[in-house]
Amino acid sequence: SADELHENDAARRIAPAISGQGLIFSEPAEGKINISAEYAGLFKVNIDALLAVNRMEKIIVATLKNNFPCKKGQIVAGTRIIPLTIAKERIEALEYLAKKTEGPILSLKPYKVLKVGAVVTGSEVYKGLITDDFGPSIGKKLLDAGCTLVKKILVPDNEKKIAEAVLELKSLGCELIITTGGLSVDPDDLTRSGVLATGAKNIFYGSPVLPGAMLMVSYLEEIPIISLPACVFYFKRTVFDLIFPRFLAGETVTGDEIAAMGHGGLCMNCEICHYPVCSFGR
Repeated sequence: SADELHENDAARRIAPAISGQGLIFSEPAEGKINISAEYAGLFKVNIDALLAVNRMEKIIVATLKNNFPCKKGQIVAGTRIIPLTIAKERIEALEYLAKKTEGPILSLKPYKVLKVGAVVTGSEVYKGLITDDFGPSIGKKLLDAGCTLVKKILVPDNEKKIAEAVLELKSLGCELIITTGGLSVDPDDLTRSGVLATGAKNIFYGSPVLPGAMLMVSYLEEIPIISLPACVFYFKRTVFDLIFPRFLAGETVTGDEIAAMGHGGLCMNCEICHYPVCSFGR
């Protein structure tokens, strides 16, 4: 009737109503529309608003998890109505809900191309007694994300040297600084004090994520400093994989968000890794 919509037409109205920047839609097929990433970025979900939509009778929206790292073209959500037809007023109610919601229900934040500096700490590495594994681990992930590694500095376990290296990277225009090692409880682990000696403000130290319990995040003025424990050299997936996309998207990770990562924060170290299509960080 004139007061109803066919399932395909309903999906054509739902998809744009719930979607913000960076999302594109397929044509409906048997009543369902797929919503995909227009570019590589961080998928964002207004969880409360999504719940409100899915509580509306006869309308469903299925999505990936909030903060899912996406490749260009990846399907992030699908939507449809349950019956073959639906009253127009139900779709209008959804559209009204979406308009009054602060920000889009679904969106995609584009990744930035960051200039990154690295400080690799450890007297054994500095003296050549242990191989520097930054390149094949963290370095590769930086390059895969399109970032530029401006400079990598090797320093001994010395607070002053660590602080000088961080400040040098700041002076070179680095937009993100990563330090590795020296974060446990041994007396010669001085990365934390070295970073703070620059005047950086510590946001949090420690995360309920394994591997990655000794993570520290600080800010030197507006520049984020991610201090990574040595586990990033020995495990394929760590806490770095969970927070790095957040910084690529220009976000700030809070202590409360880190605390919440404990639910899903255990990597199962599968023989064949399928991250991010797994429970780690979800």
